[in-house]
Amino acid sequence: MKIALIGYGKMGKEIEKIARNRGHEIVSIIDIDNQQDFDSEAFRSADVAIEFTNPTAAYGNYMRTFAAGVKLVSGSTGWLTEHGDEIKKLCTEGGKTLFWSSNFSLGVAIFSAVNKYLARIMNQFPAYDVSMTETHHIHKLDAPSGTAITLAEGIIENIDRKTQWVKGAQTAPDGTVSGQRTFAANELPVHSIREGEVPGIHSIRYDSEADSITITHDAKNRRGFALGAVLAAEYTATHEGYLGMADLFPFLK
Repeated sequence: MKIALIGYGKMGKEIEKIARNRGHEIVSIIDIDNQQDFDSEAFRSADVAIEFTNPTAAYGNYMRTFAAGVKLVSGSTGWLTEHGDEIKKLCTEGGKTLFWSSNFSLGVAIFSAVNKYLARIMNQFPAYDVSMTETHHIHKLDAPSGTAITLAEGIIENIDRKTQWVKGAQTAPDGTVSGQRTFAANELPVHSIREGEVPGIHSIRYDSEADSITITHDAKNRRGFALGAVLAAEYTATHEGYLGMADLFPFLK
């Protein structure tokens, strides 16, 4: 399979390594200094492009990839609020293809399924209140993380007493804490911590007067995310439309 890479930071380099090890060819690598290569024959020859950039660049990358007639896999977050409906419509009605996930890790996919299952159980036990904390490296721009938002939506879908997630306490790299501290009964707080070079930790806690239950996913490195992105690209090469992890892993449905 011919793959183009959009974004060549730590994640892009890890994806390149895994893709080559799985026998794929990297035909184009686009980073901030060679944006003109979106118009190149090499880029247009790709079966799939894999994009990991930042919230401000993602939408433009999507549109240029679609214009080149290339299918896209992306893990960039932060664009959904402003452009989500437009991108989904392009894929469902406009003939474009995007496989998007806030997190491509197989471990996170399993964790997400466990999260939804636990939420369905806890829907029967209103004495337990639920909150979430996500921790990431100091370079991450968005908070809460896209993965945390996806997990929060999975809880809200399954717990009647929670109707929306809200930003909770925000702990900056220097240790200062800001943000909301008190919450309405229907709100699910998502707290964010930015420290060191943490790849990603997500903890969901159910707390009552009697005890607490906590589930946690702790990423050790970027390898799991990169492998998932390549698996998604392999799937996307033979599928069309607006795709996600539930298509790749049916146990998420």
